[in-house]
Amino acid sequence: MNIRDILRRFKEGKIGIHEAEKQIKLFEISRIGDFGVVDITRENRAGIPEVVYGENKSKEQLNRIVDDILKNNGRCIITKLNEDKIDLIELEFEKRYIVEVFRDAGVVVIKDKNFRLLSGGKIAVISAGTSDVPVAREAEVMAREMGCEVYSYFDIGVAGIHRLFPAIRDIIENDVDSVVVAAGMEGALPSVVAGLIDIPVIGLPVSSGYGFHGKGETALFSMLQSCSPGLSVVNIDNGFGAGVFAALIANRVEKFRKKSDEQ
Repeated sequence: MNIRDILRRFKEGKIGIHEAEKQIKLFEISRIGDFGVVDITRENRAGIPEVVYGENKSKEQLNRIVDDILKNNGRCIITKLNEDKIDLIELEFEKRYIVEVFRDAGVVVIKDKNFRLLSGGKIAVISAGTSDVPVAREAEVMAREMGCEVYSYFDIGVAGIHRLFPAIRDIIENDVDSVVVAAGMEGALPSVVAGLIDIPVIGLPVSSGYGFHGKGETALFSMLQSCSPGLSVVNIDNGFGAGVFAALIANRVEKFRKKSDEQ
């Protein structure tokens, strides 16, 4: 049952206003043992699905949290999973649900067979190098799960800047609403992209660098110190946050695009 079901039952006269109010309040959160409180109405409230952070959770905790979200929402997204946890989750849920596994991103998406995505805006995801792809993929998966059409361009960093220009042309031609740019090492690519287009750019520093201030630190510093306006930055390896931010922008644009078309 979701909020629509509660409201529909109220409209049909099957429950009164006090019972509807009670059920909606109960529906807002779901307590799981002594270790979890799931925000099951987040997507209705904020446009962002409830996502399970897989790192440091036990098999039992993951299974119980995921099972609860699926029963309430019909879909569950789990991020930051290692190979063993991916295999465990796939084995636990594949017979009852549709399970999509994105191993390179460490992400699993589980859906009820009747779950349908709403359509949203358009985003692009760019990675500077192949080593940055797993984090970029996390952003890609999140944006798709928020209804966005995603255009992806990988391994087109500043070491061979000529590789970037066909992607920029494609992004402009497809009228993309926001762009995620993932880069490790010196993290220069987001600044370059932001200087070439009139589209919001989200810099995604990746821990693919090494040596002095490696592991994404230099990339983060570089993006924060960028002289290119129109660039925002998320934390190191936060593909989830970058994808969500890009999708919120794109879906907001799409909402007003549809309103404009209706007038």
